[in-house]
Amino acid sequence: MSRNAAPSLQYAALPYRRRADGIMEVMLVTSRDTGRWVIPKGWPVPGLGPQDSAAREALEEAGLVGRISERSIGVYHYEKQLADGSATRCAVETFALKVERQSRSWPEQSQRRRQWFALPEAAGAVQEPELRALILKLAAI
Repeated sequence: MSRNAAPSLQYAALPYRRRADGIMEVMLVTSRDTGRWVIPKGWPVPGLGPQDSAAREALEEAGLVGRISERSIGVYHYEKQLADGSATRCAVETFALKVERQSRSWPEQSQRRRQWFALPEAAGAVQEPELRALILKLAAI
């Protein structure tokens, strides 16, 4: 893929909650291929808008339901490894998801781990610098 080509668009949910002691936490999930910490994200779902696509990813990848922000909180970029061994650059439009319910079972539970992190730990656990910045930006919510 050419470096000058437009990146492929994905949508993501950045799931968060505030604990009783006031600490804000973010849920991260492991990617299926590398096992690194990421947020629930995926390709646009036909018939669903960007926010609803992001909310659906949070349900499928982490078993989370909540209130998704109407507006994107930002975009981050990463290189997605494709099944044929090639890579494509992705732009991920990200929506904050205030988690209201966490399911005990969910579609991808056998393929991923999920874990709550305080903001600084979540920022340190992800590899993408732009995603790190989005996680830290949640403190202002």
